[in-house]
Amino acid sequence: MPQNLLEQLRSYTVVVADTGDIEAMEKFRPQDATTNPSLITTAAQLPQYQPIVDGVLLDARKELGDSATDPDVAKLAFQRLAIAFGRKILAIVPGRVSTEVDARLSYDTCATITQARSIIAQYDHAGIGRDHVLIKIASTWEGIRAAEVLENEGIHCNLTLLFGLHQAVAAAEAGVTLVSPFVGRILDWYKKDTGKDYHGAEDPGVQSVTNVYNYFKKFDYKTVVMGASFRNIGEIRELAGCDLLTISPQLLAELEATQDDLPRKLSPDAAKALPIERIVVDKQTYDRMHAADRMATDKLKEGIEGFSAALVKLESLLARRLAELESRTPATV
Repeated sequence: MPQNLLEQLRSYTVVVADTGDIEAMEKFRPQDATTNPSLITTAAQLPQYQPIVDGVLLDARKELGDSATDPDVAKLAFQRLAIAFGRKILAIVPGRVSTEVDARLSYDTCATITQARSIIAQYDHAGIGRDHVLIKIASTWEGIRAAEVLENEGIHCNLTLLFGLHQAVAAAEAGVTLVSPFVGRILDWYKKDTGKDYHGAEDPGVQSVTNVYNYFKKFDYKTVVMGASFRNIGEIRELAGCDLLTISPQLLAELEATQDDLPRKLSPDAAKALPIERIVVDKQTYDRMHAADRMATDKLKEGIEGFSAALVKLESLLARRLAELESRTPATV
């Protein structure tokens, strides 16, 4: 009987858990884990993680003092919550956790650098080394420039919300550690735009990640590729051999439950043999290629807006929870 798909995938690819659910990580034991504002917001509302949320809120209140408003305390707590989840995750996974910079800073290079340094300082203070943390930054031109500065300081970055080759090449030229092309979101756009369904190797999201992987291997970039945002295990099967794949608990369970052969689809040797033309991506080229790519333009904008909305929701949830905590007597808090 063949191994299940998850076991076979691990022989080609580093498997990463795409979740804020610590219990799911304990079950699947991935090498690394990624989070994003939407995942953290969802996890923060689950009863089993309320002690983490409450602890962060009370620490933020103590730090700012009684004169600070609940919204101000909630904003500080929001910045600390992702690190609190990251620390819990790193008690389970042996590799790295990706922690995201505020999506509302995606077009501000200086502010992104400042917040990334703050995130790393908090991990440093907790005794967690930089090799265990990736700073997630949206793949805007401004975000890529921030990542270039951070990488030169020894702060490793994960360029997310990546939909076009121009974003990937610019990130690799900047020396970032990892890029996360979004497979499922690309598929979503094409299905809506064309009215067609796509399967297997014809999936536009699969094709996008394959192109990025082959380009990087062809030209010997150190930047690695982590496919993300999957809609089904068919997409994952087509990308077996990619450097890393970050997968939701639901799809990890489906892979684990499926007995079938999983041939390797991507490899450095195969990429080397391909006739790929090298491109140089400066700001003018980035802007031109981005404007010409309707899908990348739409999905980057939509992704930043979606993550920003999740952060606003999370701040509101934290402010309400803080009010609940402070309405209790000290003995019960």
